[in-house]
Amino acid sequence: MRLALTPGQQANCTVAADLLAGLAVGAVLADKAYDTNALVDQLNQAGAAVVVLSKRSRRAARELDRNLYADRNKVERFFNRLKQYCRLATRYDKTASSFLAFAQCATTFVWLL
Repeated sequence: MRLALTPGQQANCTVAADLLAGLAVGAVLADKAYDTNALVDQLNQAGAAVVVLSKRSRRAARELDRNLYADRNKVERFFNRLKQYCRLATRYDKTASSFLAFAQCATTFVWLL
């Protein structure tokens, strides 16, 4: 797993390409926020299936594998489990490095369960 912190006012899709770089993935499941041309092009070049809902602003909507997209709820459930750690949900840590360190520990705990 890879984690990266972004400022609260920055879109998460800006670091998605960096997090996926070098990974061998068969498909990427994401919501409309990750429907950017740069990310879709990178995934197509890597040979990964793009299972991302198209934004309304797209001229032609991409075909979507609904069965595979339904598995996205597993990712949502994972983040909901992370939010059970009050320290993460309320962001007690003052520095980004300590927040990221605990986020990495919490993801390991959730993954092991």
